[in-house]
Amino acid sequence: MPSSSLHDHIARISARTVAEGLNRGSSGNVSARTAEGFLITPSGVPSAGVSADQIVAMDLAGQAQPGPRPPSSEWRIHRDIYAARPEVNAVIHVHSPFAVSLACLRLGLPAFNYMVAVAGGRDIRCAGYATFGTQALSDRVLEALVGRRACLMANHGQVAVGVDLDQAFALAVEVETLCEQYWRASLMGSPVLLSEGEMDEVLERFKDYGASR
Repeated sequence: MPSSSLHDHIARISARTVAEGLNRGSSGNVSARTAEGFLITPSGVPSAGVSADQIVAMDLAGQAQPGPRPPSSEWRIHRDIYAARPEVNAVIHVHSPFAVSLACLRLGLPAFNYMVAVAGGRDIRCAGYATFGTQALSDRVLEALVGRRACLMANHGQVAVGVDLDQAFALAVEVETLCEQYWRASLMGSPVLLSEGEMDEVLERFKDYGASR
């Protein structure tokens, strides 16, 4: 995809995070890998209003090209994921309501639903808390993502990754759906969890058709 088209795609995905109820205002950020590093949404711009010419180009050393806006304050999370995970080409961070609700309780998602495996493992972890925009937060997110394609962030939100922007966005939507389902089930009691063996069978079956149903 040419760079100009990638700028447009990032802006469209940013707007979709608001349309799908994953973000409000200027919360969250979206990025995609490039040959030189990555492109990321700017700081302080409402997610629904990000334009292609506001997208910021950065290298993996954390240097941003001059432009009308600085990069998102969470650029370190994106940079560190790209450096550590060569299979990842897109990262989406959102403040979706149900994910934030669980993250404020510092809860991850256990194996209450087989679709938890869509994130690559038997559960979806909650990364430890650190101040937004810091290297400490990025380190904790990276740890929570080991062997996973998504995680919650304590008292903050969620991160989802993918081979491209569309896959990362679909996963962010799925994680928010699972957080809502777990929240609702927990209101009625303690959800019955699938066993490790049952989740391993799901993970094996998912290998045949990727991370989609």
